[in-house]
Amino acid sequence: MKTLRILPITLALAPLALSAQERFATRNGHIAFLSETAMENIAADNRKVTSVFDATTGAIEFAVLIKAFEFEKALMQEHFNENYMESNTFPKATFKGKITGVGEDEMKKEGTYMVSAQGDLTIHGVTKPVTVKGTLTVDAAGAVKASGEFTIKPEDHGIKIPGVVRDNIAEQVKVTVKLDYAKM
Repeated sequence: MKTLRILPITLALAPLALSAQERFATRNGHIAFLSETAMENIAADNRKVTSVFDATTGAIEFAVLIKAFEFEKALMQEHFNENYMESNTFPKATFKGKITGVGEDEMKKEGTYMVSAQGDLTIHGVTKPVTVKGTLTVDAAGAVKASGEFTIKPEDHGIKIPGVVRDNIAEQVKVTVKLDYAKM
């Protein structure tokens, strides 16, 4: 009799167990950018990137605190935050999208997969669609690493470059993303 009462509960909960999500997260991802011009190169690193990746659905999100970018020269960092990024007004950049090119089955075995992340990138309060080509690596322990590279145009995100320094800042800035995830 008890078995007959437990069976409906078990059947009701079975879909929830079957759809369990494989989620991964990091709080110390790395995003770097490089602006290369004949006048000078400007590079910065941010190692405080937070991100969540759902291997079941391919959903990925990350957030970057703008003030966490570190430059070789303190004056560059000050100008970046105050004059260009206006980081007091726009304190973070975000990406929300989906990774394609790897399925749930591949996520359960060791390997490196060519992937594409497609979604919305918000910088300086302006959201633009972006597609990023990259790799997703699953190691023997099941940990996941994601990396990719893309370019952005500051003007596309409402970032104004004064004419006086226009030749010092590239029209397209190269962005590199490296995320080492741990299972949640």
